[in-house]
Amino acid sequence: MPEPRTLTGWGRTSPTAARVADAPATGDAAAAVEAFVAAAGERGVLARGLGRSYGDAAQNSGGDVLDMTTLDRIVDIDLQRHEAVVEAGVDLDRIMRAVVPLGLWPMVTPGTRYVTVGGAIGSDVHGKNHHRDGTFGAHVRSIEMVTPALGRLVLTPESHPDEFWATTGGMGLTGIVHRATIELMPIETSAIRVDGWRTDDLDQTMSLMAERDHEYRYSVAWIDCLARGASLGRSIVEFGEHARRDELPPGKRSASRALRFNPRDHMPAPPWVPSGLLNRFTVAAFNELWYRKARRRREGHLVAAPAYFHPLDMVDGWNRIYGARGFLQYQFVLPDGEEAVLRRIIEELVEQRAASFLAVLKRFGPSNPGPLSFPSPGWTLALDLPVSFGSLADLLDRTDEQVVEAGGRIYLAKDSRLRPDLLEAMYPQLGRWREVRDRMDPQHVMSSDLMRRLPALSGPLAGAGASTPRRRGTP
Repeated sequence: MPEPRTLTGWGRTSPTAARVADAPATGDAAAAVEAFVAAAGERGVLARGLGRSYGDAAQNSGGDVLDMTTLDRIVDIDLQRHEAVVEAGVDLDRIMRAVVPLGLWPMVTPGTRYVTVGGAIGSDVHGKNHHRDGTFGAHVRSIEMVTPALGRLVLTPESHPDEFWATTGGMGLTGIVHRATIELMPIETSAIRVDGWRTDDLDQTMSLMAERDHEYRYSVAWIDCLARGASLGRSIVEFGEHARRDELPPGKRSASRALRFNPRDHMPAPPWVPSGLLNRFTVAAFNELWYRKARRRREGHLVAAPAYFHPLDMVDGWNRIYGARGFLQYQFVLPDGEEAVLRRIIEELVEQRAASFLAVLKRFGPSNPGPLSFPSPGWTLALDLPVSFGSLADLLDRTDEQVVEAGGRIYLAKDSRLRPDLLEAMYPQLGRWREVRDRMDPQHVMSSDLMRRLPALSGPLAGAGASTPRRRGTP
């Protein structure tokens, strides 16, 4: 039975209450999901994974939420086809622990292993290899889901391209995914070979990334967003590749050792952190230490995959370090050719002394066909910003406007405060997405706090005229 529960995103900023039920761990999962959707109340239903979207995308205030984490089986691993059939509630951590010893790796992983496959599809997550391999959704071979209007569907990019791509990046608003087949890549070891550079300023950082990222599968830069003057945009840039077995030390080249994968999250965050602990002084001190400890240039350094891809996962509950008021993660993308806008945004962050504990710059490659998929060719910057920063709302509103004017967008899976009128300018294919969603869910049974906050995601009910009232409780 659903139980009342208060839910938040990973940023811990806007808690709301919903009735939460666990997805069934046994029996016909699709039938159980179908029954849950059919019993939707006035405020609709939503699926939720591990709650790692930063804002309100996995919340449904006053409605029903299906906790998918109980639906967490790895159904099959095909070593010849390099694919796995998994239930939607299984997370990447469990998948990696199963497939890495077999010499396989997920094609795309975001900055945490603790995201479910259903969440990765709904947010169309990306990683350090987007410039080479695209998004998570680009490597999903099939989606099994339940929709309010069309019932059970099996979607592939070939059989149902519109529905597949509306669901991939659709923020859980087209239906509930209960199983998927995902592509894997072959690897020889669980280590990453890293070439790193410490750059002096933003120009050097962007030049290095633009010139060399095509040589590597993985590319990322940590930026010091408090450095000023001639040091503006100084960074640590890292390029990575999966290490070959012959690149390991001789004593670690056996198959069992080369593919060992047993990450441990051994440093719990304190249960209570005073507000204001992360401020421009403490972050500046950390940034200085982090920057100075990096070598000017280091090539061929071997790093365990968890340390390279998921360093924050080593701290259990790291989101608590921002204090009781929480934090925002703000991520935008700007097209190639708009580097001057990126510079202006970073300059304003520095001028306002906005203390971002984590500022990550990456390169994006071509977009996929998903109307709401975030990545597009160019530069993306992700920032963690404490809510306690005084003028944060005004700063991000100004940044939004610069992003829109430059033809960019923000990432809905991380958003918690976008001005609603900017959404359609950022996502020009939003109307096309609504058309497909309305075929799958004409009554907008699938609902979330994100959809209510950004009404353009909802639009009028399919087939409703201007004078037709909406279903009670529908935004």
